[in-house]
Amino acid sequence: MLNRENLHNYQRKASDFIINKKRCQLWLDCGLGKSVTTLTAITDLLDSFSVSRVLVIAPLRVANSVWKQEARNWAHLNHLVVSVCTGSEKSRMQALQAQADVYVINRENVSWLCDLYQKRWPFDCVIIDEASSFKSASSQRFKSLKRILPQTTHLVMLTGTPSPNGLLDLWAQTYLVDSGAALGKTMTTYKQRFFESDYMGYKFSPREGANEKIQALIADYTLSMKAEDYLDMPDYVPSVLSVQLDKKALAAYEDFENQLFLEMNGHDIEAQSAAVLANKLLQFANGAMYVDDLKNWVEIHNAKLEALADLLEDNPNENLLIAYNYKSDLERLTNKFPDAVVLDKNTETINRWNAGQIKMLLAHPASAGHGLNLQKGGSVIVWFGLNWSLELYEQFNCRLYRQGQTKPVRIIHICSESTIDARVISVLTDKAKTQRDLMLALKR
Repeated sequence: MLNRENLHNYQRKASDFIINKKRCQLWLDCGLGKSVTTLTAITDLLDSFSVSRVLVIAPLRVANSVWKQEARNWAHLNHLVVSVCTGSEKSRMQALQAQADVYVINRENVSWLCDLYQKRWPFDCVIIDEASSFKSASSQRFKSLKRILPQTTHLVMLTGTPSPNGLLDLWAQTYLVDSGAALGKTMTTYKQRFFESDYMGYKFSPREGANEKIQALIADYTLSMKAEDYLDMPDYVPSVLSVQLDKKALAAYEDFENQLFLEMNGHDIEAQSAAVLANKLLQFANGAMYVDDLKNWVEIHNAKLEALADLLEDNPNENLLIAYNYKSDLERLTNKFPDAVVLDKNTETINRWNAGQIKMLLAHPASAGHGLNLQKGGSVIVWFGLNWSLELYEQFNCRLYRQGQTKPVRIIHICSESTIDARVISVLTDKAKTQRDLMLALKR
């Protein structure tokens, strides 16, 4: 069992930051150990009677499999009683009524919890794991937490992706820390102060100097750490594996993109908006398109499947973690590779992967994007299907590229040439630069 002496210096620094600031943001890269860092601060706050009851809000899989288990792995945390409040309402109520130091709930039940206690809110310390899930000021979970803020003395926002879609993402997260002191009391005020909108009022771009002003305003209670500054990490090797569609498939793709209509295998497929078109084109690039509301689909090509088969054959000594985007992708993958294993809620699946017993693990970034330690099972990620979310993209890649990984990590993107795939990679790169610049500035 590890003990306090095994903590890295940067983890001690981050833990002290939580204790001293009381309300703060920790932007820690994947693999820097934010759970043990935060739990160390929690145990010190409890021991000094600075707080009495702690609530951790996390993604469901993280709530179930990370915080309680992490406390058991460290001698100085082993005394903490952690109650996991997930599952049915009956199960949640029983867990909340148990005598514990730390209560962990999944973010989907935040509004339920706030409605349950209302003005009798019992938690003086709230930890929000993966805080970027509270980036939307219009979400019910944000509005619910906003109501109970006056009843908390300590609040910590943890994330490695604070602004996956740009600086607009920062307002709601920052408001939960300081009730609007730095960036304004409302999202509207924040936009008016730091952004310019297009003539329709839909797209907002930062004003000149906005980045620096925002950084300065939140710097006092924001600690940013990059993994490469503190860990001896292996190489991170991204690459693109281009595949060519046959002439018939490419012609059909171009017709659909231009005309927003396609007849395929007796089905009429229509894109009624730009958003629908972009989604349909992603499906097409992967090899299958839905003909109705994500129920029935038709296969158009198998170029990516064949490319993945070649990858598997060319890497006989590697285990592959495959990111898929649609249920149609999953069905086609399992049909093509019957020995592949789908990542599910069973912790035994994760154990088998980390033991090297699974050659190909299929996972959706939304269900495997946070909290899972998969670095022991392999070092190759293959993106069979891309999506527009920088948060999901970076978090999924961090399942293998994190502390404890001993081999260079290869991130392979299977992209259909002359399709929307190239545009998605470009967008993700631009978003990553904005977020990286922000984190680096605050780190300095």
